[in-house]
Amino acid sequence: MKTFGGAVLFLDRNDINTDEIIPAKYLTENTREALTPYLLEDLKLPGFNPKKDLAGKRAVVTRANFGCGSSREHAPWALEMNGITVVLAESFARIFRQNMYNCGLIAAELPAAELDALFTEFAGKDTTLEVNVTEAALTFRTAHTEKKVSFVLKDFDRALVMAGGWVEYAAERY
Repeated sequence: MKTFGGAVLFLDRNDINTDEIIPAKYLTENTREALTPYLLEDLKLPGFNPKKDLAGKRAVVTRANFGCGSSREHAPWALEMNGITVVLAESFARIFRQNMYNCGLIAAELPAAELDALFTEFAGKDTTLEVNVTEAALTFRTAHTEKKVSFVLKDFDRALVMAGGWVEYAAERY
């Protein structure tokens, strides 16, 4: 199973689409690894610099409708190749969400009020996230603050995550 959690990147915007996650011009790359340097390069967000702000991040906290736009598994691949294994948002585009779980990654939905509280309490600070997959629990930490949050993780999605993704899940069972 992958390691989940670590340093958190806060992206305070709704409707971050798959073209912003990984621009379409890179979809001709032959390997997942080749997508690595292009993650979020077209994301327009005041003060955001992907070359600087992505370094060392392992989790993303964002707003509603993350992963909307074109359906492509390249978007979760680009996240994974950059070490990001968990994205928390109010909602996800359906296909993007399932592609995350198919890759053995977590796309957890949290209520808007909970996300508001996380942004207020943790954005702009050195924040880490610990994820307990078995208990569907999140623990956010800074040097002086800790907050625990639960999330819904369906049994099948948990099984995909625990196996490492759909291919590994199928290999174990079929």
